[in-house]
Amino acid sequence: MFNSTSYYYGYHPSPAVWGFYGVYSIIAIIGMWRVFEKAGKPGWAAIIPIYNAIVLLEVVGKPWWWLLLVLIPCANLIFLIIGWIWINNLLSKSFGQGVGFTLGLMFLGFIFLPILGFGNYTYLGPGGTPIVFGAGDYEKPFGVN
Repeated sequence: MFNSTSYYYGYHPSPAVWGFYGVYSIIAIIGMWRVFEKAGKPGWAAIIPIYNAIVLLEVVGKPWWWLLLVLIPCANLIFLIIGWIWINNLLSKSFGQGVGFTLGLMFLGFIFLPILGFGNYTYLGPGGTPIVFGAGDYEKPFGVN
């Protein structure tokens, strides 16, 4: 019940907080857009909420049904923490980077995603396994002449 003598002490973020969050989000989306394009996926997928997670799982080489694990009660918190670390590690390995870059993606993702997207990094394949062209050639299955 609200009357003239009661006070509401709810939290209302200031416009500066909303502005910082907006800039943070735009930088992260632009970085993820470029990362998707480097991996051969559509860049616009970075702005679609659930589809961007599916595309990110494709980029790092994990199945889409990993998202369903988030719906399991009690296990979802464990999966979110471990999956977040694992996916960031696989993303950095997919571009030939190590543990330091993984930590950067985890804690300063809005800085490291544009570095990954606009930097001189090439996509090696899911989880860092290089793409080998011609490996399925039936005439030379092992590349021997």
